Amino acid sequence: MKIICIGRNYAAHAKELKNELPTEPVFFMKPDTALLKEKEFYLPDFSKDMHHEIELVLKISKAGKHIQEEFAHKYYEEIGLGIDFTARDLQEQCKQKGLPWEKAKAFDNSAPIGNFAPKSQLDLNNISFGLKINGAYKQQGNSKDLIFSFDKIIAYVSQFVSLKVGDLIYTGTPEGVGPVKIGDVLEGEINGKPFLNLEIK
Repeated sequence: MKIICIGRNYAAHAKELKNELPTEPVFFMKPDTALLKEKEFYLPDFSKDMHHEIELVLKISKAGKHIQEEFAHKYYEEIGLGIDFTARDLQEQCKQKGLPWEKAKAFDNSAPIGNFAPKSQLDLNNISFGLKINGAYKQQGNSKDLIFSFDKIIAYVSQFVSLKVGDLIYTGTPEGVGPVKIGDVLEGEINGKPFLNLEIK
């Protein structure tokens, strides 16, 4: 199982980080050791600026490569919610030096995952989702605002990386990313229903 993450897939988020809008999907990967199914996330001691990034997640249900966009919908049956934790201070250091971001993105437990729902129960072009911290909304997004659709992402990524059953694709985060601290309670929602609950330790 691998975790594929799409960066800069919401225009407002790209702008808040002062990044140019991409002309093709930007993706990076996290190892399986990044996946966190527990309800507690322990802040690592190597970062002083850990940011939350709430994302819709596709669970790949069929193996494939070089998938055409018109057939991409056949490769996932469930959509869930996850967090792409980012050590923003380390990421900025890497960017300034032109280095890869792995230590800022791919560290252990950096990809908490919540519940999934059958995609048949969702309007894929109008999935609202959000993140509350201590009861207050910090991020709110909708799949209609994706720069690159779910099917476009699958088609693009599969040109370079074969997809296998169980792979997870984190599809990008909306604006409003920010730091977390010990004691914060994070609650993720899809269409107003709880899908993820996490306490920062």
